[in-house]
Amino acid sequence: MAEKKRGFVRNTKQREVILSVLRGTDTHPTADWIYQEVRRELPNISLGTIYRNLRILVESGDALELSFSGESSRFDGNPKNHYHFACTKCGNVYDIDLPVVDGLNDAAEKLSGHKVKSHRLEFYGICQECDGSAGGGFQ
Repeated sequence: MAEKKRGFVRNTKQREVILSVLRGTDTHPTADWIYQEVRRELPNISLGTIYRNLRILVESGDALELSFSGESSRFDGNPKNHYHFACTKCGNVYDIDLPVVDGLNDAAEKLSGHKVKSHRLEFYGICQECDGSAGGGFQ
């Protein structure tokens, strides 16, 4: 596990490179894709090290892990709350530039009686590339 000192997770060169790769793309990659990219800079890194460090980055709030209906997890270097579109044909995942709905957590909490801390909203359909159409407002 990661070395912790007073609630702080020690940063490593491997973790820095993984996070840099993750933040350098908007494709919401799988761990395997991240592994291939990181190996360009750190050729001796193992896939297990990638998975361990991705888990640490997610747990520390530096990255998001996205799971979409039975597919491999995708990772997002933007940890701020935002929405996604997943193409049901090709599997690509895109950020949607839609304002986060303020008050949705409070409304869900009030209706359910549960303590709601966050929410995740995803849209599913066919992306522009698969549909062959132009202009659609997301990237």
